[in-house]
Amino acid sequence: MPAADGVDRAGPAEGAGYGHVPVLARRALDLFTPAVAPDGAGRVYVDATLGLGGHSELMLRAFPELTVVGLDRDTHAIAAATARLAPFGDRFMAVHTRYDGMAEALDSLGLPAAHAVLFDLGVSSMQLDQTDRGFAYSVDAPLDMRMDPTDPLTAADILNTYEARDLARVLRTYGEEKFASKIAAAVVRERARAPFTTSRRLVELLYATIPAPARRTGGHPAKRTFQALRIEVNRELASLEAAVPQALDLLAPDGRIVFMSYQSLEDRIVKTALAERTRSRTPVGLPMDLPGTGPTFALLTRGAERATEAEIEDNPRAAPARLRAAQRLPDPAQNPIDRSDA
Repeated sequence: MPAADGVDRAGPAEGAGYGHVPVLARRALDLFTPAVAPDGAGRVYVDATLGLGGHSELMLRAFPELTVVGLDRDTHAIAAATARLAPFGDRFMAVHTRYDGMAEALDSLGLPAAHAVLFDLGVSSMQLDQTDRGFAYSVDAPLDMRMDPTDPLTAADILNTYEARDLARVLRTYGEEKFASKIAAAVVRERARAPFTTSRRLVELLYATIPAPARRTGGHPAKRTFQALRIEVNRELASLEAAVPQALDLLAPDGRIVFMSYQSLEDRIVKTALAERTRSRTPVGLPMDLPGTGPTFALLTRGAERATEAEIEDNPRAAPARLRAAQRLPDPAQNPIDRSDA
């Protein structure tokens, strides 16, 4: 049933028939609605992390004239989402690229700007569920972890070729693993006997290396190492650091952007970038922002929002999600911000 603004938010269950439920989908829809309502005509939504296309499908159904561009580095995701969203015809376009290729992707499609952009970061449900790709530590699989199967570097390559100090740096920086040096030394000793090829041997090494008291807290002992290897394989944080300012620059005035992060390293990058765009650089005490010094974005969320208990019960993968959102302000030269009451 359409809501008061005319948008039908009921629709079919997200992910029906596709084995997953998009995280915080309804909240994202509500945040995007003012930027694309009433029907999306002339508006562009960029799904920077397409995955199986659950968020994109929801937007396509809610706004019948909206153009949706889906980006993903994973060719398997591109194929699956394209098949899923085929009924929407040329309203949906998929581009095989990392999210830091957003500007080039939109330019290739003749689209000068976006009105709504979503980043649903981290490993996708599809990648976790495809056990032969090595993202999950709960099953024995090849140590691959490539989001783009055409990339050359695998997790096995890292384990078998990185020097101990470089491997420790990866585990400490990207996994926040306090036993990074101890694990790296153990890996180097073990690979001298035989190269690492599958996840089971790595998990066994981690159980043997991490002290028992530490294994009893903080989740599975392999969680941090697998996260670190995945980030290093896919250069995720470097890509995100390049993508966030690019996406902010591509937003049209009054356009909105939503970020969903699942670990502190991603969230820190997002938080820092948004803080830079939402602060004024005008000296304190002046009644109005000086030209070129005012904020260009306004936050739409207070801090990082979390999923409700009901949503986590329905979709456990929503538990670690942190949502931040912002809106691009009109041209400050045309709409100077009065700070006299600030």
